[in-house]
Amino acid sequence: MKYLGIIFDSKLTFREHVNYMAEKCTKLIFALSKSAKINWGLKHAALKTIYTGGILPLLLYGAPVWGKVIDKACYKLKLIRVQRLINIKIAKVYRTVSNEALCIITGLTPIDITIQEAIEYYQLMKSSNKEGTLVDRDTEVKYWHHPAETITLPAENNEDTSTIKIFTDGSKSELGVGAGLAIFIAGTHVTSLQVK
Repeated sequence: MKYLGIIFDSKLTFREHVNYMAEKCTKLIFALSKSAKINWGLKHAALKTIYTGGILPLLLYGAPVWGKVIDKACYKLKLIRVQRLINIKIAKVYRTVSNEALCIITGLTPIDITIQEAIEYYQLMKSSNKEGTLVDRDTEVKYWHHPAETITLPAENNEDTSTIKIFTDGSKSELGVGAGLAIFIAGTHVTSLQVK
């Protein structure tokens, strides 16, 4: 039975739905591959935009309903194959490159992790206690906190239980920038080392 774009079977395995999604996205990728060859055609930025704007929403549609089946290896592999096809086109590499390397080269999150994120985000938005939870949001660079304002340095009279402390004044010499390393055991200075 197909309801709101999700195919349900009698045992709620969602096998037909995953097959349908994988087949539909594979057809789109093969149609797109005619204009994305290694030396000419669409560049990787355009292909990445097409993936994140067109193919990924198709794969993630209804993920909170069917997403738990991704724990089974057969369903997970079908979706990884789909992502691998587009990753090869985005990275413009040989087909022998591993899937993990493709995800790193293209900068795309693996599809199983993306589906898990979609499920958790949905559950977070549907929960009644939204105020106490922290959600990462994309923030423009101009709104980022300056590192000098967020890092707090311990005062001299506070006891610190760290065993290694690194000090640098940032001064530059002919050998480069220097730093000092002091090792403390139980608050007692054991050795110092100057690094250049």
